[in-house]
Amino acid sequence: MINSYVIDRRLNGKNKSAVNRRRFLDRYRKHVKAAVNNAVNKRSITDMEKGESISIPGKDLHEPVVGHGQGGNRELVHPGNREFVEGDRIRKPQAGQGQGKGNQASKDGEGLDDFTFYISQDEFLEFLFDDLALPNMVRKDLKKSQEFERHRAGYSTEGVPANINVVRSLKNAHARRIALGGSKKRRLREIEAQLAKMKGTSETTERKRSKLEAEAAELRLKLRKLPFIDDFDLRYNRHEQHPVPSSAAVMFCLMDVSGSMTQNTKDIAKRFFLLLYLFLRRNYQTIEVVFIRHHTSAKEVDEEEFFYSRETGGTIVSSALRLMQDIIRDRYPTAAWNIYAAQASDGDNWGDDSPVCRELLMNEIMPKVNYYSYIEISPRDHQDLWYAYEDVQAQYREAFAMAQILDQAEIYPVFRELFQRREAA
Repeated sequence: MINSYVIDRRLNGKNKSAVNRRRFLDRYRKHVKAAVNNAVNKRSITDMEKGESISIPGKDLHEPVVGHGQGGNRELVHPGNREFVEGDRIRKPQAGQGQGKGNQASKDGEGLDDFTFYISQDEFLEFLFDDLALPNMVRKDLKKSQEFERHRAGYSTEGVPANINVVRSLKNAHARRIALGGSKKRRLREIEAQLAKMKGTSETTERKRSKLEAEAAELRLKLRKLPFIDDFDLRYNRHEQHPVPSSAAVMFCLMDVSGSMTQNTKDIAKRFFLLLYLFLRRNYQTIEVVFIRHHTSAKEVDEEEFFYSRETGGTIVSSALRLMQDIIRDRYPTAAWNIYAAQASDGDNWGDDSPVCRELLMNEIMPKVNYYSYIEISPRDHQDLWYAYEDVQAQYREAFAMAQILDQAEIYPVFRELFQRREAA
């Protein structure tokens, strides 16, 4: 029995080498992943949706080769051997004693340059989300940055029966019947008028009358054969895809930058903020990001200072909430902006400040925002800030979410849990 294997390449379209490219990316996944992680550290959150240039060292591109030597036992005599006799063991040369030139360029011009290629936006996002354990379908959803609506755009001669425009089709059929049968109807009226005027019973008159009646019968037959509606009379409603006009949104990123927040904790927070940004891009065409860092005092900063600045001192979370409240009042009126907020912290806060944070959120901030998410990046037990935020969650169950994250692998499951009610709505 002969087994047949059919490879369906229709989905590749013009990209006939898509399968080979996928194999290449899988083979050098380590290099691509390292380049993507390096790009994440260098790029801003709003600059994530583009590809990246990847370089692979030439030494890693060598293909394994299988060679076949001469078989059996052979005896060779090398001239000039005064140091070794049969049976001696030869030591391997130590590192650095070979004849190679290290990493210097070869003098005979046979060096191998690094191989550089470019990955697309979709491939970049795939490797970016790879360590977050994103399901494939969700990863595709996060890549969508614009939605469309169908709008009427005239008529078409081709389409499905459900889109037939009855009025337009009947008008075309009526015009066709007038164009094809108008002259015949005029001739038929002329013949009927001539027959009405004929008088007498002479032989000439009878021949003329019979000739006109035969012509009239032929014209009536042709008029009856004209179809009431034909295929080329049909017109179908035509639609085009137009971007959905959407209002703007602002995303507030709040993070503790005191000495207790390590760089690894900030990197986890950056991945979470990135997921939230891409999530909002699905629904809003215009996104603005506001970065607020805080320790004992809060300050609006750019992204570089937000993620890579480290300061010592205590932590007063209410200072960031008050600054966010002022920025909303001055720059982002709720009538024109959809407001989202994400706060990342290790749970530390000044003892008497947690009740103040609870009051600010309940009375001032939550009535103005669409959604507020709080993540605590710490393996320790919860502290006063967490319990204060639980009171806020109890009152604003549909608009406030909170969770604890221990490492990067938990970022996406926690993100999905925080926003699943929002997606369903």
